[in-house]
Amino acid sequence: MKVGTSMRKTKGFIFQKTSSPPHKPSLTRPRPFKAYSFVPFSPLAMLDPTILTIGGIVLGIAIIERILERWGVIDLVDQFAKVMRFILPVTFYSALLYFFAKFIF
Repeated sequence: MKVGTSMRKTKGFIFQKTSSPPHKPSLTRPRPFKAYSFVPFSPLAMLDPTILTIGGIVLGIAIIERILERWGVIDLVDQFAKVMRFILPVTFYSALLYFFAKFIF
């Protein structure tokens, strides 16, 4: 053996043959499709404290109006009726919007 030469011989290792081929993008593209989802809502969602409070207030005002009518205080009942003609639709639609905004969307 000559002095200065190493006893180890190294072989060249080609990585391209052992590694997997590079990923080629597919020529066919997936077609876009519309996906719809249906989310059923539970009637138990109406037991939300805000909905129950609004409903309780409206129901309480209606009961007070009936009691005043039985007592014969017609002038006060007419005032309640005028106010309730405005308050009931506003309250109903507000509660409906709140319900949909909180539980559906």
